[in-house]
Order: sequence, then structure tokens, then C-alpha cells
Amino acid sequence: MSGFVEKPEPVEVPGLVHLHTGKVRDLYQNTAGDLVMVASDRISAYDWVLPTEIPDKGRVLTQLSLWWFEQLADLVPHHVLSTTLPEGAPAGWQGRTLVCKSLEMAPVECVARGYLTGSGLVEYEESQTVCGLALPPGLVDGSELPGAIFTPATKAAVGDHDENVSYEEVARLVGPETAAELRQTTLAVYGRALEVARERGLILADTKFEFGHDAEGALVLADEVLTPDSSRYWPADQWEPGRPQPSFDKQFVRDWLTSAESGWDRRSEQPPPALPEEVVDRTRAKYVEAYERLTGVSWD
Repeated sequence: MSGFVEKPEPVEVPGLVHLHTGKVRDLYQNTAGDLVMVASDRISAYDWVLPTEIPDKGRVLTQLSLWWFEQLADLVPHHVLSTTLPEGAPAGWQGRTLVCKSLEMAPVECVARGYLTGSGLVEYEESQTVCGLALPPGLVDGSELPGAIFTPATKAAVGDHDENVSYEEVARLVGPETAAELRQTTLAVYGRALEVARERGLILADTKFEFGHDAEGALVLADEVLTPDSSRYWPADQWEPGRPQPSFDKQFVRDWLTSAESGWDRRSEQPPPALPEEVVDRTRAKYVEAYERLTGVSWD
């Protein structure tokens, strides 16, 4: 059992139709047929959307995505049409709302990895492959790969795991031409972001993108991009292969949930408990620090 500990009720706004409540984002459609994405402060871990929110998290994700869309605009168009708050929307949506193109979304998460960790490490230790791609022997947690690899995954519903799949499976799902386009664009965008992050003292270990095609058939970068929720950033000066790396994400949340202090057994069917204030504060600080280090702009 997993999913929402407390699933929120959608906000009713005149002229907007609620389409979906995700782990972090609420999706609406306006009368023009555009999508309205609202990033909440919800946080998920171990396939649960937790009952405690992280203040400012949704705004950080939205503003960092907007910054990255600008950095990448010469490589791939993005889906953002406007950041203007829809008429009648609550003031709390300010800074966390994007009006976006409606796209025909590719049914896969487009993951790029330049370093070995996470689910990629688990598969490597079993078969010396990641998504069917053979890798050299002797790699450990945190190892830099000889070159970035495209390791797609299926999109999972709230409460379920994304599942890594082979490139051949992607080609079967979307056709060989679209599969090649997704792989090429994913690796190009990751390569650009890797260099930008390095200039700011960060390692972008891996990241996932979502793409869709617009009415003219052009590939468009969608959803969030290169945020701490969708990416693994490590401080370059603390990188040490052979152990888990410190990261700019929800690691404080994961560590507390699996500690004796939380009293929660992730293998049980019981939902996780509320987070203590210290864990909330430290997690918020990590999201803000990632924003500030990447953009060079003070959050406050």
C-alpha cells in the first residue's frame, strides 16, 4: 500500500477544469485548452506523498524550471506559455503556476545518467548493465561513467515505482524515429546542464525529462526540468566514489523516515508519520541552496 497519506481536494477556480492531482503538481485546463500546472509544497518518499509539506518547495521548483528553460531554449523548445496567474486563482498560486501548451506526451520518462547510483547501481551490481546497456567492470556507487547514457523508464501512477526499460522497448512504444529523437535530445540537454552545473561547483549525476509533441509535431520539453525533485545534484568538492554522495534533495526526509526516531517501517502497510520541524527546515534549506547555487540569485 502506498500513495497519498492525505490526498488534497482540488482547488475550484472559475474557468479551470481540474484534470489530475500528482505527487507534487495539480493539473488544470483553461477555456483555451491550455494546461495550468500548479506546483505544491508536497514531498514524496518511498512511494508515499507525505502529510507534511516543505514551505516554498513548489515555488523553488517552478522558478528553477523557468531558469533552466531559458538556458536550454536553443536546444529544445519548452511548453511554457505564461506565468500570469489565471483570473480567480488563489493568491497562494503566485510564483508556482505555469500556463503551458497542451502536448501529446511521450509515455516514458527520459533519464540521462552520467554517474552510477540509485536504481542504475542496483541493476549494475546484478548484471553489469543499466537498462540493458553494458558498462565497464569495477564501477562503484558514485562512479563517473565513460559517457552519459540514456536509461528510460515507464511513467508510474502515484504510489507506484517507475520501471527502467530498454531502448528497444521505447522504440516499440513510440516508434524508432521518435525513440531516436528522445534519446538524442535527452543526452544533448543533459550534456549542457552538466557543464552549467560544473561551472557552479555541482555534479549533475542524473536527471529525468518529459517530452511531448505539439500540434505541429515538434518535440517540446515539458513538466519540470533539472530541479532537485527530478535530478540528483552533488557538491563537486565532496564527491567521493564508493559511498552515497551528499545531495541537494530530500535525503534528510528519507534518512529520518528510515531512522528509529520515526518509528516507521517502510515495509509495512502503515502510512509514514508527519515530519519533525528540523527535518522540514533542513530540507527546505537544501532546495533553496540548489536554486541559489545554480542561478546565482538569492531566494529571499
